[in-house]
Amino acid sequence: MTRGAGFAATVALSMTLAACAGRIVPPGEAGGYPSRPVREPRPGPSSRLPNGASASRIPPGPIRIVPATPLPATPVTTTPGAATAAQAGILAGPPVASLPMTEGQADAARAAFALSCPGLMRRTDSSGLTQGADWQPACQAAASVAPGRARDFFARYFEAVQVGDGRSLATGYYEPEIAGSRERRSGYDVPIYARPRDLIDVDLGAFSTDLKGRKVRGKVQGSTLVPYDDRTAIELGSLEGRAPVLAWGADPVEVFFLQIQGSGRLRQPDGTIMRIGYDSQNGRDYTGIGALMKARGLLGPDQSSMQGIVAWLHEHPEQGRAIMRENKSFVFFRELTGAPQGAMGYAVTGQVSAAADPKFVPLGAPVFLSMDRQDATGLWVVQDTGGAIKGSNRFDTFWGAGDTARTVAGGMSARGTAFLLLPIGTLARAGLATTSGAAGAVPQP
Repeated sequence: MTRGAGFAATVALSMTLAACAGRIVPPGEAGGYPSRPVREPRPGPSSRLPNGASASRIPPGPIRIVPATPLPATPVTTTPGAATAAQAGILAGPPVASLPMTEGQADAARAAFALSCPGLMRRTDSSGLTQGADWQPACQAAASVAPGRARDFFARYFEAVQVGDGRSLATGYYEPEIAGSRERRSGYDVPIYARPRDLIDVDLGAFSTDLKGRKVRGKVQGSTLVPYDDRTAIELGSLEGRAPVLAWGADPVEVFFLQIQGSGRLRQPDGTIMRIGYDSQNGRDYTGIGALMKARGLLGPDQSSMQGIVAWLHEHPEQGRAIMRENKSFVFFRELTGAPQGAMGYAVTGQVSAAADPKFVPLGAPVFLSMDRQDATGLWVVQDTGGAIKGSNRFDTFWGAGDTARTVAGGMSARGTAFLLLPIGTLARAGLATTSGAAGAVPQP
């Protein structure tokens, strides 16, 4: 949802402690949920298809991690410092028909892909892998696939492509629900801001071709463009009179994590729901507080999840406020009247949509993730981006809303192999055969 970063990004500690989505997440690494009792999940939004099939990746009953064995990537020498997928190089993946996707997953992905097609064909692919016209045959066919033939559709119109070494990391994000109110009232005094009137976006590429694709945000001070207010200044009231207050939250920690996720629901005192989504950000760098807290020895072995971090912040309000302010990034919201949207401007679907770096994945493209856990394995459609979702084969999977989504996304850290599904002919244009194990990675022209 064009997230400012994404949960994993904030919690980048359970994964590798080093390193979230478009729209919200981070570098997760050591996979798995935190140690806590397994509980029955509350039903969340399901990917229920018109033909009655279900694309749900979460089986009914208690939430448990089911291990899986990823498909192997083809060994390849990667290009250091590659800035795009074309520079990283591509090679053929396995035949699409051989990928272990369910019909339900395929049909849900087909629907999301069809929704994304107008943008996919219109946008310039900054990955350097495809052109808009390449997608036209698949897009035309996607709208009229017969029930039960979605897997055949992908096998007919797509070929699997490995980018670079193919080694993938997948984290998770979700649409949170927190207590909020349109009006300030007792117990609701944390401002949730709309975009400030004096926030300026600058496309540096308009000034120099060497800076093409780079942007900054700031404000004008006198005759100079300066960095915009950071989190500390904003929380101390610097935006008064400069930015509309969209709503008021009840808990500063929950509002902080709402910014990380990039969109969410505000449950008001009368029980009604107000949906808000990412509008802009202050231009400051994102810092994942989970890694900071882990490095400082503030978290125990069972606290390396979003839930564990939230609990610690609540238990140590003053110290927690100071730590949250070390993340200078601040997200501004707008009210949504429909489903949450990704960076492409289309609705995202729980257990179907994912975020990635558009320099390595064409926005709107399907991707098959073969991971070390079953719930993350399968076909996804990249419809979103995230401030901390950068580089090749880095994905952030969207799980929808509700307690189940929160639990799964909060503990999601999966590793394995990623295969982009690109239009038939992509490999031939790069001079590669379409069978797995063909020649090594060859950069696109």
